[in-house]
Amino acid sequence: MLVAGASLSLLAPVASQASDIVNIEEMNSYARSQSKSSRIDSKTFINEVSEDIAKLKGRVDGLEVKQKEFEAGGFSDTTTMDGKVIFDIGAVDYSLDSETKTEATNFGYSYTANLNTSFTGDDNLYIRIKTGNHGSWMKDKTYGGYLGSVGKNAGALTVDKIWYEFPVGDNNTVWVGPKIENYYMHGTAPSIYKPITKQFSLGGNGEAYGASTDTGAGWAYKGDNGFAISSNIGTKSKTTTSGTDTGLLTDESKTSWATQVGFTKPQWSTSVLLNQKTNGWSDTYYHSLQHGPSSSTGNFTSVGLRGWWRPLETGQATPSISLGYDSTTYDGAPAASDSSDAWFAGLTWQDMFQADDKIGVAFGQPTTNEDETTDPFAYELYYSYMLNDSVTVTPTVFGGTDRNGTAGGDVFGALVQTTFKF
Repeated sequence: MLVAGASLSLLAPVASQASDIVNIEEMNSYARSQSKSSRIDSKTFINEVSEDIAKLKGRVDGLEVKQKEFEAGGFSDTTTMDGKVIFDIGAVDYSLDSETKTEATNFGYSYTANLNTSFTGDDNLYIRIKTGNHGSWMKDKTYGGYLGSVGKNAGALTVDKIWYEFPVGDNNTVWVGPKIENYYMHGTAPSIYKPITKQFSLGGNGEAYGASTDTGAGWAYKGDNGFAISSNIGTKSKTTTSGTDTGLLTDESKTSWATQVGFTKPQWSTSVLLNQKTNGWSDTYYHSLQHGPSSSTGNFTSVGLRGWWRPLETGQATPSISLGYDSTTYDGAPAASDSSDAWFAGLTWQDMFQADDKIGVAFGQPTTNEDETTDPFAYELYYSYMLNDSVTVTPTVFGGTDRNGTAGGDVFGALVQTTFKF
């Protein structure tokens, strides 16, 4: 009895501590509550998973709707866009007191956006949107001040160029568009000189290569060996007569049909172009006298010879050279003025003082009739340097003597052109 009492006295504290640690009654209560719950089977999680999937699908659908709303205001994956803004500030001086043109300093700008879209990976739909406010001598085509950067439309955005081009086979390309010019469809680049005044573009922008933006179509073959041949038509179908369009390739529409044959290698190129212009097409932009087509049947034929050469390396004293010569014959014009000619030379030095800079010099004779007593002459000189990858500054001087076939009709101009590319 004494031993039993002692044992019980020792076990009592242990039992008390165990009851504090594990509540047997609460365990029994929990077990009873669990025995009343539903049994777990294969359908236990179906409802919960279905609800979660439905919520997830709703969120995905919402994201797709938002994505479509975003894409509706964006570009196609195959559309690229680049643009530039050009500031031109400068002035001119005319030597003749009889000149009524302004000599005041002018500040003009142009904005250009180029959009290219491919539908097959090999074709291209090209759209150029352009505007600007150039005026005065900056768009005067008679005295050589007309700038290649000229922008018009008083700040209103307009479609300036639009055409579609696509390949046919491995070496052929076809163009068609309501706003295009002949020279975009040639197979051989006529010049590598980059002008400031437009009179020096295309190796002399006279009657052989002079063009007008309107309806056109063309084809070019470019061989793997450098040989190329192209033929294209530009027609002023939107030129109005008595308030109506002249139409496409009608007897009333002014038409330029140009065919070019050329050969190009990495270091040089040569080409010849035959351009037949009919129904009163007039290239008076750089014509020094108003003879030629205005005194003929309105039909004339121009032959343009072009060639260029460049050194293997830049940054040396030897420049790249571009040359051009045009000869034109006017149908039905008086014998004394039934032909004209023009010539051009352009020199370019690149990477002379810093990377990507250019020194450009161009000079030549504008389109001049054979009966003229003057020898018109035109020139430009510029230095172009890059401030960074997007901004280029180009100080330029330009001028000429006996311009427009007028003795003593000299002109001198200077400008600074700043180009912002993006």
